[in-house]
Amino acid sequence: MTDAAPARGGASDGRRCHDPGMAATAAIRARVTAEQPLGGALREDVAERAAALGVLGWVRAADDGGLQVHAEGDAASVDALAAFLSEDGRTVDVERVRREGHEQFAIRGVPAGVFVVQQHAATARHFDLRLEVGGVMRSWAVPKGPSLDPAVKRLAVEVEDHSMGHNDFEGRLGEGGVIVWDRGGYEQGGRVPWPEALDRGHAVFVLHGEKLRGGFALQRTRPGEKAQWLLVKRRDDDARPGSDIAAEAPGSVVSGRTLDEVLRG
Repeated sequence: MTDAAPARGGASDGRRCHDPGMAATAAIRARVTAEQPLGGALREDVAERAAALGVLGWVRAADDGGLQVHAEGDAASVDALAAFLSEDGRTVDVERVRREGHEQFAIRGVPAGVFVVQQHAATARHFDLRLEVGGVMRSWAVPKGPSLDPAVKRLAVEVEDHSMGHNDFEGRLGEGGVIVWDRGGYEQGGRVPWPEALDRGHAVFVLHGEKLRGGFALQRTRPGEKAQWLLVKRRDDDARPGSDIAAEAPGSVVSGRTLDEVLRG
């Protein structure tokens, strides 16, 4: 259900709790616009107000210079956040939506760190996916490499953390070698805060690389030492069904050389 009128008087939601002993709950999706582009300071203010109200969800910049907000929680608190969004002449279009089960209020669209994918020739050829988390690179060996096809689920075996100093290495390594197959920044996503999302075994993130772009998810399927995960591309505008990016773009993003060329010296 969509309410196209500005949310001057607050927002309500069709999903109310019918237990009289519990507070009514609400969830909204809001688009915030103004005569001037809304900057990062307002995103911070929205996150702070949501935290003070106990509201969960997210805020992110919209392509038109406005903001997009998902808010859920106690109905009165959600209404209060919607009223805050409409202050200072801002227009807020509110859509009533279902609760998504968030456990945080996050600022999305903000880089969380760097990622790198290296291709290795060692005992067996494989790719390493590494995400910067807490000052180290959390790492997964992906034998067949990442995919942009959402229908393809790649095995990813968790390996030891690496220092960020290894991110730029490319060349011979003993009898094998390494290339930097892709790299860039990434955003943390999902409903659960990081690194708790990784600890629980389901983490969503957005890559901004030269080859890999858009949403991905890591899902743990077997815990323990060298835990096994599945790496899956999410269905979004950057998905490429039927593609095999590892085979189609084998070269390094640093030198353009393939791993075979590095091994030949």
